[in-house]
Amino acid sequence: MSPTILCTHRCIYCWRVQSTDIGLAPPSVEAFKEAPFDEPRDIVINSVKRWKEILSGYKGNPKVDPLMLEEAMRPLHVTFSLVGEPTLYPRVGELVEEYFNYGFKTVFIVTNGTLPKVLSKLEKEPSQLYVTLPAPDERTYKAVSRPLITDGWNRLLETLSLLKSFKCPTVIRITLVKGFNLKDVEKYAKLIEMAEPTYVEPKAAMDLGFYRRRLERDNMPRHEEIKEFSAKLAELTGYKIIGESLHSRIVLLSRLSKPKRLY
Repeated sequence: MSPTILCTHRCIYCWRVQSTDIGLAPPSVEAFKEAPFDEPRDIVINSVKRWKEILSGYKGNPKVDPLMLEEAMRPLHVTFSLVGEPTLYPRVGELVEEYFNYGFKTVFIVTNGTLPKVLSKLEKEPSQLYVTLPAPDERTYKAVSRPLITDGWNRLLETLSLLKSFKCPTVIRITLVKGFNLKDVEKYAKLIEMAEPTYVEPKAAMDLGFYRRRLERDNMPRHEEIKEFSAKLAELTGYKIIGESLHSRIVLLSRLSKPKRLY
């Protein structure tokens, strides 16, 4: 396999390196099935071990509060997202359960929604489920996500239709790229009305990492543009704006008055 992440998408805004960024052909999804996978318990134990190793260098820093460092050494929250598409891991439901069994308070899954069958058969629900909605229609989806599978859009729609069946809070995250998918708010609104997520998070694609190899800085929307998009979305869906972060260029919408406490 090429030295890239396991994912069914090659999103233009992704900050990670992709095979085509370094002159290689994109991997086939069939190749993912041949990749070796660790046991869920081993992933939990080794992730905590590596986390402690990363933090250990702060022990000699006089500027670090020793009580805060001690607290950080006991992680309680984990998100499956930064190493590709987590539902490609064949035992993702078991992995959620193992983190809870280990003592973690919250376990989040962030998915691109291209494996709805995996989500429909999770042995254990996460604390919160995020689904990325990268486009308002199939044509834009193919241009932005550059899927490695032919039926990615239909799979994403199936995932959106599943959200109402989850007991945990669900989130539709709309990552917006100026000049590509920052448009057609009405189409996004129809998809949100169909899915009925607990939250909607329009956010700007950020000018970081290998994003800079594929896009310009001007493709990163300003926070004001994200707020304008969110206000239109709220008007069309009945969701309310209940929070925002200027630094992250993100707005939070919900039918709730404030976010749910998860623990």
